[in-house]
Order: sequence, then C-alpha cells, then structure tokens
Amino acid sequence: MPKPLSHRLLIWIAGVGAAVTLAGAATAEPAPPPSPAADSAPAAAAALPLEELRTFAEVYGRIKDDYVEGVGDKTLLEGAIRGMLSALDPHSTYLDKDEYREIQVGTSGEFGGIGIEVGMEDGFVKIISPIDDTPASRAGLQAGDLIVRINDKPVKGLGLNDAVNLMRGKAGTEIRLTIMRGTEGRPLEVKVERDIIHVASVKSRTLEPGFGYVRLTHFQARTTEDMRTAIEALKKENKGDLKGLVLDLRNNPGGVLNAAVGVSDAFIADGLIVYTQGRQADSKLQFKAGPDDVLGGAPLVVLVNGGSASASEIVAGALQDQKRALIMGTRTFGKGSVQTIVQIDDATALKLTTARYYTPSGRSIQAEGIAPDIVLERGDFTPTKEQEVDPVKESDLARHLDSAKPAGDAPTGEPKKTLATEDFQLAEALNVLKGLTILGHRPGG
Repeated sequence: MPKPLSHRLLIWIAGVGAAVTLAGAATAEPAPPPSPAADSAPAAAAALPLEELRTFAEVYGRIKDDYVEGVGDKTLLEGAIRGMLSALDPHSTYLDKDEYREIQVGTSGEFGGIGIEVGMEDGFVKIISPIDDTPASRAGLQAGDLIVRINDKPVKGLGLNDAVNLMRGKAGTEIRLTIMRGTEGRPLEVKVERDIIHVASVKSRTLEPGFGYVRLTHFQARTTEDMRTAIEALKKENKGDLKGLVLDLRNNPGGVLNAAVGVSDAFIADGLIVYTQGRQADSKLQFKAGPDDVLGGAPLVVLVNGGSASASEIVAGALQDQKRALIMGTRTFGKGSVQTIVQIDDATALKLTTARYYTPSGRSIQAEGIAPDIVLERGDFTPTKEQEVDPVKESDLARHLDSAKPAGDAPTGEPKKTLATEDFQLAEALNVLKGLTILGHRPGG
C-alpha cells in the first residue's frame, strides 16, 4: 500500500504530467527552538497583514449576506484558495478530491479521453502536444492549436480542469473541437472520437542497418527501463553493431523527473544531469550520471520541437551541455519550473511551483526553451508558388515514350515511399548521424 503523500516528496515537471517520488520517505529537519521574541504577541501580530485580512473578511461577509443566491462557506473558501494560486503562475493550483485522484490515475499510463496534453493561454485551451497513436493525433490536432469551443460550449472563461472534463467521456462517443491554428483567421472544426488512451512511452525500430531509432512519447516510471530494453533489442537486431541512434523527443510533453534523469544517465558516463533551486533547502537537488553509456560512445542525435516540454528539455539540455548529443529540430516549449505536491488533508492538495531546474551549464530554460544545434523546420511537401519549379522535360510530356519500354506499356505500381517523404526531420537526422559516424567522433567531441 503506498505511503500517504505527506511522507513523500512529489515533484511535477510537466504541464499536465505525472508526479514522481524522488526520495522514499521525506524527513524534515527539526525546527530550531523559537526565540523569546518569536513568541511575543506584538511580533506575531506584526507578521500578519492585518489590513488585508480585514478587507478579506469584509468581502467574505458581504458575499455571504448580499449575493443574489446563498453561497456555502466551503465554496467561498475554496474559491479564495484557487484565486491565490492562480495569481502565482500557470502551474500552481489547488487540487480538490477529484483532481487529486486524477493525478494519481495519470501516473498509470492509461486514461480516458482523446489523447492531448494541454495548458491555458489567453483564456483558451492550448494543445501542448497530441499523444502518438491516439484519437487526437489521428484527427490531425497539432501542438500550438488553440481550442476555442468544445462541442458548442465556448472555452473562454472556463478553468483548465473544467475544459479537460468536457473533453473526457465514454469511449466511442464523439466530440467536436473548434480550434484556431497559427495565423489562420478561420476557425477549424475537428471531430474526434473518444477512446481509452493507453500510452506506450517507448517505440523503436532500425532505420538502416546499424542505425537505430527510439521515440519517447512520455516520461513514465518505466520509461528508462523500457528504453534500455529497446536499445538492447536494436543491438541484437543489428548483430551488435549499432553505429548510432536517433532519440526522438518531438511532441513529448514530459512526465516524471526520475525518468528524465534515467534516460539522460543512460547515455552520459559522468557528470551533472540537472539540478533544481528554490527558496527552501529541500528544493535544492542535484542529479549526476553513473559510469555507463548504453551506446558505448556511439553518436547520438536528438530530435525536438515546440511540443517537447519539461522532462524532454531536461534530457535535451543535459545531452547538449555534456556534448553527448547533437540536438536537431526547433526550439522547445520552455517549461523549466518544478511543482511539488503538498498534501492539505486526505483528499486535497496543492500543486505548488517550488523551484526552477537548470541544465549542467547553469542554464534556466524557463520561458526560453532549448535552442537546437541544428534548426530544422518541419518538412512541407505541398507545392506552393514560392517553391522552385523544375523545368519541363521530355518525360513530363503526355504520351512520351519510355526509354526502355515498348510503346503502349503502362507504368505499374505506386511511387515508392521514402523516409524523407514520411518524416523529413527524421531523414535529415539520419543523414547527420551517418556523417558523425564517418567522422568517427561523437557530437561535441
């Protein structure tokens, strides 16, 4: 049976991610005995903002007496708590009984819904990233889309949890989302069928003989172990000759901190991975790498984009600062804050921002993100007027003769798909990986 939250240090590093136990039982240092001055009534009174508290009590009383409908004390006090936290930052919040239970469910890797990680922006729900192989990704929802309506209900004015609850529902039922994308002036309506979301955090395959590919969709409790297993399988598949690896963190919104540290540690043989700093002594933590490298120093390329957040940024920043990998893609999301779950009672808690995390070189990526070593925009194969047009050739003319076929023979088969047409960024990452292998050194070496 799990220990109560009050006996565990839980740190959140994803916008809508999962909690992680950093160190078994969190034991607090005994407080020093209070000084006589601290016990005095005048000193205690001076520490309280009495004028502001009087104002609060006045407002509270006016609402209780004069509001058009009766309001319970619990509703008013909970609203006051939520208001205090909402004034701090987007990630600090009050967790009621249902929300607190939802956090615990979220760590299991299975939940109901359409499969998106979301946050709030200008009063609308912003998609941080669609989760792979979910209704949201299959419906074409993209990182950065703003949800302005859920079915026929406007999102403006709703809290994030209210919006999430509207998007959840029974598997097989349909939901209509009205979204704004980029600078397009017209809203788009997308229909998505809800499903039970099973999140497999690690996927892998061989791109070409000797070159492997591992995609991490989330950072969950088993991600490090599953990734190591996948890499061993790739080695076996390539007869022990794994020359290089592409680690894909695109649209990975984050997850548990331990998993981010473990994934980084798998490739770094020595040195700092990440550290956190806050106002309290127990918020200052350091994580260092062990002596092993699962690739034995083979080249590593990491793909990131604007949907790579939090734990993904820890990994990218650590591998970049330690000169262990080449980072390719676009600038990451920029969430560099740490949230701690503070239990209030058996059923409720606070999710409170308590620290910032820093890469090994001391960079805080809060609101900045990780800048890739090689900027690589998403490939677009739709012809436009701006794209260069090849000159017309004989082979382009209608009814032209084939060079080695008798007249009248029709071409058969579909055009062959290539990695570049399926995933331009991945194809470029593979090319860079091959170049690093030819040069015979790892990135930054």
